[in-house]
Amino acid sequence: MTDAKKADLAGPGIGDYNELEKILPKDYNSLLSPKETQIALYAVKDYIEENLCKELNLIRVTVPLIVDVESGVNDMLDRDGSRTPIQFHINNDRNKNPIDAQVVQAATKWKRMALKQFGMKIGEGLLTDMRAVRKDYFLDHDHSAYVDQWDWELAITAKQRNLDLLRDVVKKIWKVLKGAETHVQELFPKLKTDKYPDMPDELTFIHAEEILERYPDLPRKQRETMIVQEYPAVFIIGIGWVLKDGYPHEMRAADYDDWVTETKSKDGRPMHGMNGDILVWNPVTKRRHELTSMGIRVNAETLVKQLELSGQLNMLEYPYHQAIVNNEIPLSIGGGIGQSRTYMLILKKAHLGEVSATVWPKVLKDMCNKKNINVIE
Repeated sequence: MTDAKKADLAGPGIGDYNELEKILPKDYNSLLSPKETQIALYAVKDYIEENLCKELNLIRVTVPLIVDVESGVNDMLDRDGSRTPIQFHINNDRNKNPIDAQVVQAATKWKRMALKQFGMKIGEGLLTDMRAVRKDYFLDHDHSAYVDQWDWELAITAKQRNLDLLRDVVKKIWKVLKGAETHVQELFPKLKTDKYPDMPDELTFIHAEEILERYPDLPRKQRETMIVQEYPAVFIIGIGWVLKDGYPHEMRAADYDDWVTETKSKDGRPMHGMNGDILVWNPVTKRRHELTSMGIRVNAETLVKQLELSGQLNMLEYPYHQAIVNNEIPLSIGGGIGQSRTYMLILKKAHLGEVSATVWPKVLKDMCNKKNINVIE
């Protein structure tokens, strides 16, 4: 069981196409045609962007696809080094003024720097239409090398760095996602069907430690699968802190979300972390389905503490990390909402490729064709 837990910490996806073939639904028929799907997903996109801005007081801003390696703002996703960004050299001016660049894996750190760049005051924030490449994912039904996210960031005060703010923001995000579902069903009534239940009106908040107490012998993904069958939409608090079994619920980078700060559960027990994930039960795939990761960001103290725990104090040399240590950029809360993951859930699709144009291996495309799943070429 120990090996299973260790293997489960960072690697998303299923990892085997024979296994995936068993998992993909056998009796699937898309509720929308390919053309209707495109109309519907942009209706969802517009609704979510407009209403996230209203609920969280955000403005839409541009976001980079590539960043300078020396800036340290690329997202390393996990702290085990298993997922590395695509890197390339820009010769520029006969190599007199070259740049070593990376394709972003997420805009997590860039957004916080951007709060200062765009002059955001306390209570103001930004929303990006982020595109990224994550080349080290296994390509299954809900993991792609091409990533699209609504990456957002909101400036806060030191007093707001608590679970009350985290819960309040999560509820607002859920309200927007649920509203998008209602909106698109008004445009396409056939999306409302007894075969695939709608998203619940409210989600349940639960600490990673509490889930471990319920299922102490199960690896993380199996614990998540169990909890979302009990509660079809949950926000799991405290991802990254090492739990009582000696493992974190899941690996988290040490330099954006705060997973080290001591907090309390609703019944007063000691917990850790002011971050988390929204997970739902997907009635089409009959699997756990992650929609968003988010959290209150590290301050100077917790950044150093988390880098120390992770053996990464050398990262303090980067401009981004120096800006946090020297209190030169705002304290914030932020996250990334998976766009295609959200379309997949709200439009009741069996595969990410039905709502996202990207690369898939032939074995997967053949598999989808046999199962009546229309993957965009």
